[in-house]
Amino acid sequence: MSDIRFDDRVAIITGAGGGLGKEHALLLASRGAAVVVNDLGGNPDGTGSGHTMAEIVCKEIEAAGGKAVPNYDSVSTPEGGEGIVKTAIDNFGRVDIVINNAGILRDKSFANLATPDLEAVLDVHLKGAFFVTQPAFRHMKEQKYGRIIVTASAAGVFGNFGQTNYGAAKMGLVGLSNVLAVEGAKYNITSNAIAPIAKTRLTEDLLGPMADKLDPAQVAGLVAYLVSEECTLTHEIFSVGGSRIARVFVGLAKGWIKGAGTTPTIEDVRENLEQIMDTEGYTIPRSAQDELMALAPLMAGS
Repeated sequence: MSDIRFDDRVAIITGAGGGLGKEHALLLASRGAAVVVNDLGGNPDGTGSGHTMAEIVCKEIEAAGGKAVPNYDSVSTPEGGEGIVKTAIDNFGRVDIVINNAGILRDKSFANLATPDLEAVLDVHLKGAFFVTQPAFRHMKEQKYGRIIVTASAAGVFGNFGQTNYGAAKMGLVGLSNVLAVEGAKYNITSNAIAPIAKTRLTEDLLGPMADKLDPAQVAGLVAYLVSEECTLTHEIFSVGGSRIARVFVGLAKGWIKGAGTTPTIEDVRENLEQIMDTEGYTIPRSAQDELMALAPLMAGS
C-alpha cells in the first residue's frame, strides 16, 4: 500500500510550538502538508507570549523541505481565531485540517479554585477550539472537505483530582467534536477527539517516572491518520500514548422502563437499580436522535 500523504492540503495546528502540536506539525509537513504553526509562545499557565517557539518549528519544517508559516494569535478570542484561519487562507489559499491542541494548566482542588483560573482554562481549551474551528468550518463547508481534531483528556473523560477546570473544558471539547461530526457529515467533514498521554511542558511534572516513556511523537501517527483523506472515521474518541491506541466511547445501556405514561417512584429506582446499571447489550449512539430512537420501541412495547 502507498504511503499516506497530504500534498496540497493545508493544516492549522494550535499550540504547535512544542510538545504534541510540534510533533503533529512535523509529521504532516513531512508528508506534504502546508502548516500554519500557531503558538502564542506563553508559559504553561497561559501568561506571557513570544514568537520564538513557532518560528523554530517553522524553520525546522522548512529546513526539511516542507512548507510552514508561523502565527502568534491567541486562540482565546474570536479575533485570534479569525486571524489564525486568515493566515492559512492568505498564505496557502485554503484550510483542510484543524488540530486544536493549544492548552494551559491552572490546577487547583475544587474548593480552592479561583474564578480567574476557571475562566482562563475554559478560554484557551474550549472557547479556543470554538474560535479557531468555526471560521475554518465555514471554509470546509464551501469546499466540501475538512478534518477536525480536538485534544481532550482523561481528566475530562474519566476525571482527575485537582483538575475541575481542565476536566470540564476537555469534556466540553468532546461535546463540541460530536456535534461537529453530526453537522459536518454531509459536507465530508469529520471530527474526532483524542485523549493523549504524553510528556509535554504541561504534563512532565504530573506523569512521574513514566514521563520519559511517553514521547509526544507516539501520538502524532494517530492524529495524522485521522486527518487524512482516506480516513472516514468521525464522532470518535481515542486514548493514545506510549505506543498504545484505544477507542473510548460513551455507551447506552438497555436500562429499565416502568411503562409508557407512568412515572417511576423513588422506590422504583431503588428496586430496579441492578437493571438500570447493567451494561450488557449496550449500544453506542451516534447522536441524540439515536438515544431517542432507542427509547421509542421500549415505550411502544410497554
